[in-house]
Amino acid sequence: MKIYYDKDAQPAVLKKRKIAVIGYGSQGHAQSQNLRDSGMNVVVSEVKGSAPWKQARKDGLEVLEAEAAAAWADVIQVLVPDELQASVYSQYIVPHLKKGNVLCFSHGFNIHYGQIVPPADVNVMMVAPKGPGHLVRHEYLQKSGVPALIAVHQDPSRSTKKIALAYGRAIGAGRAGIIETTFREETETDLFGEQAVLCGGCTELVTAGFETLVEAGYSPEMAYFECLHELKLIVDLMQEGGIANMRYSISNTAEYGDLTRGPRVIGWEARAAMKQILTDIQDGTFAREWILENRANAPVLNALRRKGEAHPIEAVGKKLRSMMSWLRKTKLVKEKK
Repeated sequence: MKIYYDKDAQPAVLKKRKIAVIGYGSQGHAQSQNLRDSGMNVVVSEVKGSAPWKQARKDGLEVLEAEAAAAWADVIQVLVPDELQASVYSQYIVPHLKKGNVLCFSHGFNIHYGQIVPPADVNVMMVAPKGPGHLVRHEYLQKSGVPALIAVHQDPSRSTKKIALAYGRAIGAGRAGIIETTFREETETDLFGEQAVLCGGCTELVTAGFETLVEAGYSPEMAYFECLHELKLIVDLMQEGGIANMRYSISNTAEYGDLTRGPRVIGWEARAAMKQILTDIQDGTFAREWILENRANAPVLNALRRKGEAHPIEAVGKKLRSMMSWLRKTKLVKEKK
């Protein structure tokens, strides 16, 4: 797998183009500001008068509505949520696409699953930072960067990869490393990681551990500390130097328990479930389910969201976190989402 850096990119191929970033959310605010600070010609698209519209203007960016931005731009980076992209594309972008335009994404879902099918004479690429927007912006300002993935789906101009590398450099990714992949690989591995490990697997494991201790008569506060609060320490150690680094840093007792009991929790049943989850992603089952869920106004998502927010671990956690003043200083998410 080849990794590219700033020296491999040619900023000039992007500087002569007009870039529209559609959406001023987590990635939108970071990418558009980094592009601007790298000397690129960029505008932002948002709903007129909305909070993101006002914030983009406050941040010193020119803001247009989606149709005007698409008509103006040569490079259109689509950063609205996955479930809105197809609608935004068909309503506001398609009527203004011209031969040679570049359509860009930071996640491959809608291209890979055919919800967006660009004309054959339009270049289609992906530049996907491997970190949230606040980190992409923070690292850029520190003269560093967050690694990113690039991919090319359509290349009628034969220059799309060069444009993707220049875009990656402009948002700071070339300082850390830019890895080439495909829309399929990025989409399927991203969905699998979210569902089986990072979000779905992790939250279910934490919740099951909390419930097991509480049902056995231990206090909810102790269960919260042991099954949720201390998770960050373990994850930080793994991120810093891998699983071996984490095992080196914990006690011998903890390491022995990890190595001998972990496989009993994540045994063959869990691995079989992971394989089925991956199959559902690969054959489009999950994509169809998610698309239909949004067409029905997300009744399952909303119900499960309410159920999760009402779980006792949330009430206990809120009380305990109020004792931890340092968390407020490093807060990543505002109370009013």
